[in-house]
Amino acid sequence: MRLREFVLPLEFTEKWVYNAKRIYDKKFRKLGGVSMGRHGTIAGRKAAQDSKRAAMFTKYGRQIIVAAKAGGDPEYNATLRVAIEKAKAIGMPNDNIKRAIKKGTGELEGESYEELSFEGYGVGGVAVIVEALTDNRNRTTAAVRSTFDKHGGNLGAPGCVSYMFSRKGVIIIEKTDDIDEDALMETALEAGADDMITHDDSYEIQTAPENYTAVHGALTDAGYEMVDSDVEFVPSMESAPKDAHDLKQLKKMIDILEDNDDVQKVHHNCSVDLEEVE
Repeated sequence: MRLREFVLPLEFTEKWVYNAKRIYDKKFRKLGGVSMGRHGTIAGRKAAQDSKRAAMFTKYGRQIIVAAKAGGDPEYNATLRVAIEKAKAIGMPNDNIKRAIKKGTGELEGESYEELSFEGYGVGGVAVIVEALTDNRNRTTAAVRSTFDKHGGNLGAPGCVSYMFSRKGVIIIEKTDDIDEDALMETALEAGADDMITHDDSYEIQTAPENYTAVHGALTDAGYEMVDSDVEFVPSMESAPKDAHDLKQLKKMIDILEDNDDVQKVHHNCSVDLEEVE
């Protein structure tokens, strides 16, 4: 038999080496015991979601309205599909979802929302980015600025802290005995994920923003349930207040921002899990 019959296609070899390296990296991370840090625990994430469920209905409803403007059929609108799946995951009623889609497509009268982003510092020099969907720019800007001011923060100019973050899709899946870690990683990587980090009680899958919906869809189709998922600002450097009082003040500021119906997401680079701060 001639030698060339044993040679694998180049693209197959590259793919095998790439996935093998990912498996090695994953095992190395696992042995290293990566800390959850600002990511929090699964229990903390679920508790936070339960306590803010009503507010999350409003936020996800707005996401669906905005996504549906590009088309009301989730089969042909991946962004809408992800928004619907996230809404269903927190128990949002189907009637609410259908109504939001119709508002987005114009079948029902609804508000027009614009995206806003704010950057600044919380107490202790913690970098904070606030993303909002609002029908009243002045109202939202005033509320965000007031929240920063009242809790020792400082709202800055665009770009003042975003250089400390990278934009990434982040998908969190609870670690259970039913999940084969290698199979999960293979599914994620095949769909376009960049990395998978193993935490004590969860798997964190990271993607490029443009690959987020494809990876989310592939994992959903494969039957994986997500505790949380979104395109986030992931910090490249972390910070934290030096004392308990400042930590409480930072937590309160972020809680008030997250309770604002106009605010979709609050990102920060605090290395402490604020869900554990009392």
